[in-house]
Amino acid sequence: MAKTARSSISKHGSAILLAVALLTIAGAMAGWRLPVSLFPFIDYPRVVVSVDAGERDAATMAASITRPVEIALRAVPGAKSVRSTTSRGSAEVAVDFAWGQDMVAATLETEAALASILPDLPQGARFNVRRSDPTIFPVYGIALTSDSLSPADLRQLAELKLLPSLISVDGVAGVDILGSSPREFAVNLDPARLGALGLTLDDVSKSLAAQNAVNGVGRLTDQHQLFLVLVDDRLTSIADLEDTPVTVGGQSGPGVVRLGDIADISSALEPSYTLVNSGGQSAVLLNVRQALQGDTVKIVKDVQQRLDQSGLPSSVKVTPFYDQSELVSGAANAVRDAILIGALLAGLVLFVFLRSWRLMVLTGLLLPAVLAAACVALELLGLGFNMMTLGGMAAAVGLVIDDAVVVLEHMMRRMQEKNSTAEQHLLGAAAEMGRPLLGSTFATIVVFIPLAFVSGVTGGFFKSLAITMVACLVVSLLYARFAIPLLAARWLTEKDAEQVEKGEKVMNPLIRAYDRSGGTALARPGLFVLLVGGVLGVLGYLSWSHVPSGFMPAMDEGGFILDYRAPPGTALDDTDQMLRQVETIISSTPEVASYSRRTGIQLGGGLTEASEGDYFVRLNGGSRRNIEAVMSEIRDKVAQQVPALEVETAQLMEDLIGDLTAVPQPIEVKLFSNDEAELEAAAKQVGSTLSGIQGVVEVVDGLRVAGSDITVRVDRGAAVQAGLDPQAISDQLSALIDGTVATQIRDGEQLVGVRVRGPEDLRQHIAQVQDMVLRAPDGHSVRLAQVATVEVVGGAKQLTREQLAPFIGVTARLEGRSLGAAMSEVQGKVQALNLPAGIRVEYGGLYSQQQQSFSDLAMVFSAAILLTLLLVTILYGRFYWGLAAVTTILLVASSSLLGLWITGIELNISALMGLTMVVGMVSELIIFYLAELPENQKIGLADLREAGVKRLRPILMSALIAILTLLPLAIGFSRGAGLQQPLATSIIFGLLAAVPLVLLFLPAMLAMRSEKIEQEGQAGIR
Repeated sequence: MAKTARSSISKHGSAILLAVALLTIAGAMAGWRLPVSLFPFIDYPRVVVSVDAGERDAATMAASITRPVEIALRAVPGAKSVRSTTSRGSAEVAVDFAWGQDMVAATLETEAALASILPDLPQGARFNVRRSDPTIFPVYGIALTSDSLSPADLRQLAELKLLPSLISVDGVAGVDILGSSPREFAVNLDPARLGALGLTLDDVSKSLAAQNAVNGVGRLTDQHQLFLVLVDDRLTSIADLEDTPVTVGGQSGPGVVRLGDIADISSALEPSYTLVNSGGQSAVLLNVRQALQGDTVKIVKDVQQRLDQSGLPSSVKVTPFYDQSELVSGAANAVRDAILIGALLAGLVLFVFLRSWRLMVLTGLLLPAVLAAACVALELLGLGFNMMTLGGMAAAVGLVIDDAVVVLEHMMRRMQEKNSTAEQHLLGAAAEMGRPLLGSTFATIVVFIPLAFVSGVTGGFFKSLAITMVACLVVSLLYARFAIPLLAARWLTEKDAEQVEKGEKVMNPLIRAYDRSGGTALARPGLFVLLVGGVLGVLGYLSWSHVPSGFMPAMDEGGFILDYRAPPGTALDDTDQMLRQVETIISSTPEVASYSRRTGIQLGGGLTEASEGDYFVRLNGGSRRNIEAVMSEIRDKVAQQVPALEVETAQLMEDLIGDLTAVPQPIEVKLFSNDEAELEAAAKQVGSTLSGIQGVVEVVDGLRVAGSDITVRVDRGAAVQAGLDPQAISDQLSALIDGTVATQIRDGEQLVGVRVRGPEDLRQHIAQVQDMVLRAPDGHSVRLAQVATVEVVGGAKQLTREQLAPFIGVTARLEGRSLGAAMSEVQGKVQALNLPAGIRVEYGGLYSQQQQSFSDLAMVFSAAILLTLLLVTILYGRFYWGLAAVTTILLVASSSLLGLWITGIELNISALMGLTMVVGMVSELIIFYLAELPENQKIGLADLREAGVKRLRPILMSALIAILTLLPLAIGFSRGAGLQQPLATSIIFGLLAAVPLVLLFLPAMLAMRSEKIEQEGQAGIR
């Protein structure tokens, strides 16, 4: 069969090489088209419903709106859990589905469920349904500031000039404009004139609406043309508003008064309780959001180009406050550099061991060709370049080069043995490695098969990595089996064989050292296996017990979020004064390049009170302190200098992943109870306990107070005597205080509202509320104090529920401590509190995600071990060989854990994935070693040692190349490399241990069961 195969390869050699060239070119073209982003697209199974129901207290809101919404959403097919937060007049309900659910259909079903209950809800309730996906956060954010233009003018520029330009950029899902408010016309009515004329605010609003209309009343044909007949009585300016007639009813008959005679009319801004600034200056922010599977780098580049061409006034300053493409480019460059460095070092390793520049060239050509061809698979599967796919390519470099090294080294060895460079002879030598090559490739591929059954963030992230590696390995197998032998057979000469012989000078000392070590190991194989296995087993157990554990790897994103909360109910101006002190702290930090601030709103949206908001702080590039040190310093200074503020800090991607899955905090203690007082007391107790745990910072007890209320309690008897009822009183107060948008005036492409309400000087103080004048149906005036009492009620709390059960979530973040160690202490301290029996405790946050991910990856690792056992048994028909291989792999995994412990790197999902990948890499080395043993006959010590000598050079070369390729990622110099650092570190330490274990431990274990053991040993093979 081998003879037939090499004959066929030789016969169709030109066609094979042409196919390889075409596939490589197609891959290069595909790679040029692939989108570049930070993370792979993950279909997060969460839908968030934002509810706005006007001005209502939280308790009424929860009973009349939030609870019916929760019940309806819980019945949506596939819904697993429902979690809600209710505040004054607004609520946010998050619905979690199973991973793998069709989220487009789930979103539509959520909207249908809400539509079905909308008629039964209080009038005015509005919903906004959105999928939780990365597009809720921007990939690029810019701030517009000016010394001469007002924020309103800047907003006009953003809406009319920049929005149409930026929204048309390919890959942009949306552009959100924050800051200032849309324009409107303010009609502030004079209560005295209204009373004298017998008018109400409602009368004025109806007159305005009737006087501002444009209606089509039909079509008319005349003079061979078709005309549309319009009744056009549109208002266009303040002058038109002032001249608008308002009908006045009286005893002498109806009359008319100009609106300008009873109201002060001016240009204004819609009422807003938000503030936005950049660098301490009032600003308008534009958040550019990326479409799913968009190209981050290209989007940012195109947006910057559009901004340069926008023709903004010279007085407008454009400052980027967030640029995700920098992180994406930094991460991509880190992996690219690792691949290039790995390729160069691989060439150096090849030259040191084989001394042939032709072999270097062949290997150097194989690597980019394989990576390029793998891009075809990525494009066909709808993937792009991101941290995971690029990391898969970096991890595959060593395996790709290993395939080439194994084939070329075997061909060179056969060339030396038979002293022949004939093409058929060399192709035959390559064919001998076909089975081991196929087995080793499948040994790595089977490791990734269990990932198909992993869900959650872990599955979403590492499936992309696995697919990339599998694509690279399959292409590498084909190229190494067919293209490399053809090129080598037609290009290698006897001189190359001579050069390889010169390389023996490097190998001879290593062979002698191996011979001595092998003699020792095989002299008493049982004792050697017991000692080595016992020592590494104990070290592995100690490492597993002591290595810190986390969830997502930490990386320096170049910027961070600072969330803040002022005391509940703090006025916007007072909150602003406190935040000016925070901005002084931020500006004085040397690492800070720029910052932007939002008050009353947040970067990623969500339920936000007027006393809450966030900063995004962008740091300088280049050499500087670690981002964690900067965050810690700013947080500590804020705590000392502005103690009234509660602050939390997090990097944006960490915050994003947390928001998309549950909550962004690593620690969340969820307390459930129907007893409100008992629940609040327990939350305070748990919060106080967490604050005393070392490394646990930014503790929030979950008792969020929205602020105080001014409550108007109607005296029903007095109201009836005055001809009023509570609803009529409510409507008139609403018109006086908040106003009514009576109509809209078209200004170009914008519709500008006309707000009718009472004068501003009547709604500045609490005492003025009770003096507001109401109008009875018969036209007489009534002061509010005559029909109601007005009082201030404090402490209106936000209400939270999960699965319709009231709960409070106590959250915290970590500083200088691993998630696993902190949670272990948290659980112990909470249990020691002996909370009342009616309190149920659960643990959420990123910890719950970590536990699920660890469970999934443990399953993947176990399945990979069992599949490797099955594969080795199938390949060689000997179960004990498979058992020896698995034992060797487990000891290698112990060494990986030891490496994490030594370096202080957390055992997180990246490190666990590295452990799983080590299984495949070491299996490959083991299969190549076993391939050197004689089949279907007894194996003796001489056979084991001879196989070790033959495989010594390729195993050393393969391990060295893989280690050197991953070393730049393990060192993690560049931004974004932190995500791959734990993976690279675990693989490197595993491979360092794999070389002696495969060459010494594995033979010793095989020798224990060998039926032909040479007791006297041998002198060695030189």
